[in-house]
Amino acid sequence: MTYDYIIAGAGAAGCVLANRLSASGKYTVLLLEAGGKDSSLWFKIPVGFAKMYYNPTFNWMYYSQPQKQLANRAIYAPRGKVQGGSGSINAMIYVRGQAHDFDDWAADGNDGWGFKDVLPYFRKLENHPLGDTEYHGSSGPISITPMKGQTHPICDVFLEGCEQLGYSRSEDFNGPTFEGAGLYDVNTRNGERCSSSFAHLHPALGRSNLTLEHYALVDRVLFNEQGTRAVGVEVSQNGVNRTFMANKEVILCAGAVDTPKILQLSGVADQALLKKHGIPLVRHLPAVGQHLQDHLCASYYYKANIPTLNDQLSSLFGQFKLGLKYLFTRKGALAMSVNQAGGFFRGNNEQSHPNLQLYFNPLSYQIPKNNKASLKPEPYSGFLLCFNPCRPTSRGHVEIASSNPRDAALIDPNYLSTQKDIDEVIQGSRLMRKIMGAPALKGITVEEVLPGSAVQTDEEMLQYFRENSGSIYHLCGSCTMGADPSTSVVDKRLKVHGLAGLRIVDASVFPNITSGNTHAAVLMVAEKGADLILEDAVVAVSEVAQAAIHAA
Repeated sequence: MTYDYIIAGAGAAGCVLANRLSASGKYTVLLLEAGGKDSSLWFKIPVGFAKMYYNPTFNWMYYSQPQKQLANRAIYAPRGKVQGGSGSINAMIYVRGQAHDFDDWAADGNDGWGFKDVLPYFRKLENHPLGDTEYHGSSGPISITPMKGQTHPICDVFLEGCEQLGYSRSEDFNGPTFEGAGLYDVNTRNGERCSSSFAHLHPALGRSNLTLEHYALVDRVLFNEQGTRAVGVEVSQNGVNRTFMANKEVILCAGAVDTPKILQLSGVADQALLKKHGIPLVRHLPAVGQHLQDHLCASYYYKANIPTLNDQLSSLFGQFKLGLKYLFTRKGALAMSVNQAGGFFRGNNEQSHPNLQLYFNPLSYQIPKNNKASLKPEPYSGFLLCFNPCRPTSRGHVEIASSNPRDAALIDPNYLSTQKDIDEVIQGSRLMRKIMGAPALKGITVEEVLPGSAVQTDEEMLQYFRENSGSIYHLCGSCTMGADPSTSVVDKRLKVHGLAGLRIVDASVFPNITSGNTHAAVLMVAEKGADLILEDAVVAVSEVAQAAIHAA
C-alpha cells in the first residue's frame, strides 16, 4: 500500500505529526506503532504510570550496558511500547527548559531553533489556564495544569525552607522566571493524563486519510535503486512481513533508542558498524547513534514527624478515600504527579545559569529491583528529595546488537564520564544537605534515612550517587541536528543528511539535552517539524508546476 507520509512510531512526536499532516485532508498518512492501544484506564489516571513502570505489555523495559562509573550497574531505561509512546507512561512533569538551551541549538548550526524561534511552537501546543500571554497559549491541544493549590501540604514546607535560605521563588518554570523553587506543572486535563495520543491522535483518527497500524514493528527503511531516496518501510506485524510505500516522506519518530536502531538496520550509519553486522551500506553517517545524552538522578530519603502521602497510601482505607476523591472530583493525589515541588538552582556562584534540578516528593518509596511495578510507600511518614544535573556533558551511544530487528539495541549512556558531571554531582549533593538544613525542613525531619549521617564527605556522597543513581528517562541526542554530516544526522529542517524523503522528528535530534524534563521539548519539535514538512510539500508542488510550465 502507498501513502504520502509514513510515520514510524506513534509516540509523543508521532501522534502530533499524524494529526498535523492529516488535518488538511490533502495527504494520506500512515502511522505505525509497535505496541497496542492506550485504552486501559491506567493510561488516563495520572498515578497510573506506576502500573506501567515494569509492564512488558506497554513498556520495552530496556536496560543500559553496565556503567563503569556507576558501580558497573545496568541502568533501567523504560520506553513506551504503546500508542502515545513514553508520553503515555511518564510522570507528566511539563518543563520546557531554559532559553539558553535552545539558543545553544541555534548556535550549533541550526538557525531557526533559538528560543525566540521555538517559543511560538510551545505556545501553539498548549492550552494553559493563564490564557494567551507572552509565554503561554490557550488554544493548543495539550492541556497544562499548574499543581499550585493541589499539592500535599508538606510541599509548602519545602518552599518555606528554600525561602529561608534566600532562594528565589518561581511561580512558573515555563514563564519569565526559570530559576528558583516552585511547584511543577503537569500535562493533564480535568484530572486525567493529556498525552499527545489523547489530545492529538484520538480526535484525528476519524479522518479517512489517516491510517493507524498497531503491533507494527518497523524493520527497516526502503530506498530507491540509487540509494538516494527513502521510498517506504518493511514492517513485521503480528508475525507477518508487510511493505508500505511513501510518495513523499518516511518520518522516523521511534525515539532516542529505536530511531538510530532503524537507521542502522537500514544501512544508514557508520560503515564499520554496518560491516560488522553484514548490513549493506546505503549512506555513511557516523553520527547515527552517537551523542546519546540523559539526566541522571539520586534520591535522599527522610523520615518526617508530620503526616505525608505515605500515611494515606499505606492503608487500604487511605487508598479508598483517595480513590473516592478522585472518582467524584478528579482531584487529589491520584490526579497529580508524585513529583510535586522542586526547582532549578545553581550549584555554586560560578554558574551562569541554574545547573541543578530538584524534585521534592511528599511520598518516599524505593524503586523496586525485582521488575515488579510498585509505588509502595516506606513504612513510616516519609518524603524524598532528589536532584540531577541539568546539562550533563557525558555522551554515549546506541547501536544495534545484531542485524535482527527483534534484538534490542545496545544502550551505553556513558554516565559520569566527564569531570564536569562529577563536579555537579558533588554540587548537587551539597545542595541537598544545605536545603534540608533549612529551619522549616529541619523542624519536620526525624532523620535522613538514606544516605544517612554516615555519608558526609564529597567522596562519600559521590560514591552514594554512583551506587544509587538512576535515569530519569530523558534519553535524547542520538541522531543530533547540525550542519556537519560527520558529526550530526539531520539538518535544521530535520532531513537526514544526503538522503531525500527521510526525516527524523523526536528526541534523538536534540543537539543538547534541555534543562528539565524533555517531554515538552519533544512536543515542540513535533509541532515545528510538522510545519517544516508541510512547507516543503508546498515548495515541492510549486517546483513541479514550474518544471511543467518550462517543459511546455
